[in-house]
Amino acid sequence: MAQTQQVAHTDSISSQDPAREEPKKTKSRRPPNTAFRQQRLKAWQPILTPKTVLPLFFIVGLIFAPIGGLLIYASEQVQEFSIDYTNCIQQSPETSANIDPDNAETLKEIPGNRWSASFKSTIVNNPQWGHARENYTWPHSQLSRETDVCILTFHIPHDIDPPILFYYRLTNFYQNHRRYVKSVDIDQLKGRAKNAGEIRSGDCTPLNVDSETGKPYYPCGLIANSMFNDTYDNFTFLNSGTEPTHYNFTTAGTSWAHEGDLYGNTDYKPWEVAVPPFWRDQYPDGQYQNDTGLPDLHTWEQFQVWMRTAGLPTFSKLAQRNDTAKLLEGNYRLKIYDHFPVEKYSGTKSILISTRTVMGGKNPFLGIAYLVVGGLCILLGAVFLATHLIKPRKLGDHTYLTWNNDQPSTATTTGRSGGGA
Repeated sequence: MAQTQQVAHTDSISSQDPAREEPKKTKSRRPPNTAFRQQRLKAWQPILTPKTVLPLFFIVGLIFAPIGGLLIYASEQVQEFSIDYTNCIQQSPETSANIDPDNAETLKEIPGNRWSASFKSTIVNNPQWGHARENYTWPHSQLSRETDVCILTFHIPHDIDPPILFYYRLTNFYQNHRRYVKSVDIDQLKGRAKNAGEIRSGDCTPLNVDSETGKPYYPCGLIANSMFNDTYDNFTFLNSGTEPTHYNFTTAGTSWAHEGDLYGNTDYKPWEVAVPPFWRDQYPDGQYQNDTGLPDLHTWEQFQVWMRTAGLPTFSKLAQRNDTAKLLEGNYRLKIYDHFPVEKYSGTKSILISTRTVMGGKNPFLGIAYLVVGGLCILLGAVFLATHLIKPRKLGDHTYLTWNNDQPSTATTTGRSGGGA
């Protein structure tokens, strides 16, 4: 019995002995032993010497400078004509909407700071303007209203080959404002008939639902509501002694090829939606009519161009174009039906008649940037080359490492002297 108790006591002591317990495995925080995690990847560490750096400066300069020159040359080949007609109705004389080419003394010359031209030939007659009142029929609703008309006459100094691009330009209009850019409903534009509750809880704030009728706006949002709606007539050829003829433009091809896919035929009925506030002048009683239906956003290229918001407060958007007919030398008249108020936000509006090259429209900035970079590279290369030839530096000379000079400071020397005394 005593032997049994002794064995049990021995087993109890051995079970409580910490030396006999199995060691616990501690979790290692060491990264895996891989080339990436242990930073053993192969790397190229070039040694920058004058023999490698100087040729790079000259090569970059000799490449960039000619490219910059070609870009500036291409920009200079673009011919364009711009007229700011912001205050045409207020500052121009009243005249007839149809001007006799032999009797246009009622017009007034446009101030020189309101227009600019870049042609290969000199303009003979300065542009003139006037204003009148004329009935205008809105293309979709067919509603006819008396409208202010700005009348411009200008001279084209020589024949210009197509394509002829016609833009409108706005200034101080911030389409890049965050609240403005977000104020749109993509599903509604694609054709889905969203009810008032869905539109109200969407991104079209603050123009989502008509407070009077409770109907959702179609299209809703700030971008669609503020669509530019000045209308431009075709050019009328005004040369003396000839019958007036027209140079016709088209809106087909003004939007990008894929933009029509972003818009679809809507499932709304005309009585289910409200007209945006800024659009109501072009619809009878400010409502969509059953006979004309809703606007087809899938084919309305002017709407698609406007919905592509600009990144800067000054921008140009393509309004119409002519890709086939040559714009002949002579005097032309243009009637602009003035609807878009830019005075409310201290902006301006202009027309821009332009050609294009393989590099696009007139924009010398990119060419100037290439020239500046190329010129700086050549200049720096020449300076570094002259420095290297006149006063060369020996590579690997440790005397340039001033931090390695073992020179005791004054304080240390004084302290040691005082201690010795």
